[in-house]
Amino acid sequence: MSKALGKDSTCSIARSLEVLGDSWTLLIVRDALVLGSTRFQEFRDGLGVAPNILAKRLAFLVDEGLMVRRSYQDAGARMRDEYVLTEAGWSLSLVIAALGAWGREFRPRPGGTSPRFFEDSSSEARLAFVAADGGVVSPDRLVAQRAPD
Repeated sequence: MSKALGKDSTCSIARSLEVLGDSWTLLIVRDALVLGSTRFQEFRDGLGVAPNILAKRLAFLVDEGLMVRRSYQDAGARMRDEYVLTEAGWSLSLVIAALGAWGREFRPRPGGTSPRFFEDSSSEARLAFVAADGGVVSPDRLVAQRAPD
């Protein structure tokens, strides 16, 4: 699945999209983050994805270090694998939250749902650009520039 994007594959966004550019990949990560899904059948039931595509995406997420494969065995059943987010996978909560916020604002749907994140299950956390002095910066006031990693 990995592919070089464009002529500037040194760009961090291009490098990220080499891993995350497939919609099934982000939806699997979303379900792991938001629903706590870890088992193949949980992902399959939640997403409605074909088993061959799901198997390929889960293996890719493991290969890329976003998930680890762990064995488990339910009583009386054979050994199976579950897929657990790594630190790199959990850090995608910022990406999932940003996509959810953007979708709520710019792609609303009647009866739609989206992930929301809370601090200690009490107050909703929100994404923001924060200046060095701690003040929130509106996205329309930002100037983006290329800079070295």
